[in-house]
Amino acid sequence: MDILQGVLSYFVNPQFLLYVFLGSVAGLFVGAIPGLSVSMATALLVSITYTWQTSDALATIMGVYVVGVFSGALSAILINIPGAPSSVVTTLDGYPMARRGEAFKALKYATVYSFVGSVFGLLVMALLARPITALALKFHPMDYFLLAFFGLATVGGLTSHSFVKGLFSALIGIFFAMIGMDSVMGTPRLTFGIQNLKAGISTVPALVGLFGFAEVLSMVFDGIREGDVNEIHQDNVPLREILRQLPHSLYYCLIGTLVGALPGAGGPVASFLAYGQAKRIVRHPSRPFGDGAYEGLVASESANNACIGGALIPMLTLAIPGDAVTAIILSVFYIHGLQPGPTFLRMGQAHFCEILAGGFVGCVFLLLLGFLVAPRISRLINVPKRILMPIVAVLCVIGAYACNKRLFDIGLMILFGVLGFVLRRRRFSTAPVTLGLVLGGMMDSNFRRAVSLASTAESPLKALFWRPITMILLLLTVGTLVTNSPAFKRWRAKRHPVAKA
Repeated sequence: MDILQGVLSYFVNPQFLLYVFLGSVAGLFVGAIPGLSVSMATALLVSITYTWQTSDALATIMGVYVVGVFSGALSAILINIPGAPSSVVTTLDGYPMARRGEAFKALKYATVYSFVGSVFGLLVMALLARPITALALKFHPMDYFLLAFFGLATVGGLTSHSFVKGLFSALIGIFFAMIGMDSVMGTPRLTFGIQNLKAGISTVPALVGLFGFAEVLSMVFDGIREGDVNEIHQDNVPLREILRQLPHSLYYCLIGTLVGALPGAGGPVASFLAYGQAKRIVRHPSRPFGDGAYEGLVASESANNACIGGALIPMLTLAIPGDAVTAIILSVFYIHGLQPGPTFLRMGQAHFCEILAGGFVGCVFLLLLGFLVAPRISRLINVPKRILMPIVAVLCVIGAYACNKRLFDIGLMILFGVLGFVLRRRRFSTAPVTLGLVLGGMMDSNFRRAVSLASTAESPLKALFWRPITMILLLLTVGTLVTNSPAFKRWRAKRHPVAKA
């Protein structure tokens, strides 16, 4: 009851509301520009807010965090460039909706379910922070490896053409994730003597290339026709129709919150897993997944925004950041003399209330900005392709350079753009490449750590797998690989001819 009263007290504090609003507006525009991530915006705020009052700093950062995660969907829907790694899945159905002239409708779905996901994650953080933290503490290195492997196993569900092609695309991403300094030996790996590759492949240039520059190359190759530009229909979509997806959305929110509570997993993993589950549980989607299905957009936006509350849980209770943004927020805590950890919820309850209040107020501004400002931005889709494509190309170059201020990253962006273009021509999905790139480092480090720990045990196999969480994840992974394999589908088609039809 004390926490509830503490949170509500900030809703009538004009100064607190103003700082959250300023952070929300900054998060909207920074998150929507490819290459300018929420992490970058939060890092810049650290240097600005260190002289501020703690409550003002936390209010601004929570506004940036909540709205910034949502705004990555804007460029994903409008120009097929995810504003953040967690918005990659949003491109699969959001951009096809925009090409159908349904950009407004896509933005409304993204706004509503980003709000639902953010509120769900924050409520879970308020109510279940301690139990979820206890569960996350029980994860061993092998569990993290299997969780990432399970994410890759579901990758076949992200491609409407071939499960095998999806896995091959994921392997390409894993290969690129292996480039850089070996996390165990500390030696360069697969860098081919190139100094700039020692730090690894930066995610932002890869994303911008795979989704943005590849789209430009595809347009140039196919020929830019004015008929390609679709009229935007400002349909008045009833809220009742949008809320029909709410029951499924809550399930995706649960996935996002749990994944967010696992340090290092984050929004990309959650959105991919939720999308895979959506393809399993939605029997009659509005359209085929990957062709503008509302259900796919709901799954992605619900899960990646629910990660906000989940990622804050280990940061507040264990001082272990759940993702890149919470790692930066952790530095804000230390700058302002706060000590997150097991005693934080008891000793720093006032600051816990500030974080919750900032998050919930940010959710309100997310709705307002999403409904009032985001549709104005969607007019970009009306720009003729002969004008829009050069602008997108320039944005790709700026986005790639802005990440690390290196010309080398522009070259990487072009390389991944060519790769994405070739994969599209061969009917391979580029989304699994991103998943492999994001999860590859996590899989490598955790698998090697697990094997190293098990090598000293009397029974290495038992030390690796003989735990309830590990066994469940192993069964889920094997089951997913088997049921999505071409051999199993052929066998099922023979047993059930009706399913084939």
